[in-house]
Amino acid sequence: MYTSMYVCICNAVTEKMIHQAAAEGVRSLSELTRRTGCSGDCGSCADLAEEVLRAAHSRRQVRFNLPLVAQAA
Repeated sequence: MYTSMYVCICNAVTEKMIHQAAAEGVRSLSELTRRTGCSGDCGSCADLAEEVLRAAHSRRQVRFNLPLVAQAA
């Protein structure tokens, strides 16, 4: 389970919300801003928001990067 630390105070965006957005296909800070409002006001959270978004994607790749298995004939 992810923590619910606030990343963007201006728009009340939590780390958990960023992980959820990443799971739904958000790949960049600009997409995240459009989806959640994160970094859309003062912008002081932009670096942390990008870091959390990258971590969310790298975590998903490690967890779901399974080798392909040849189908039986």
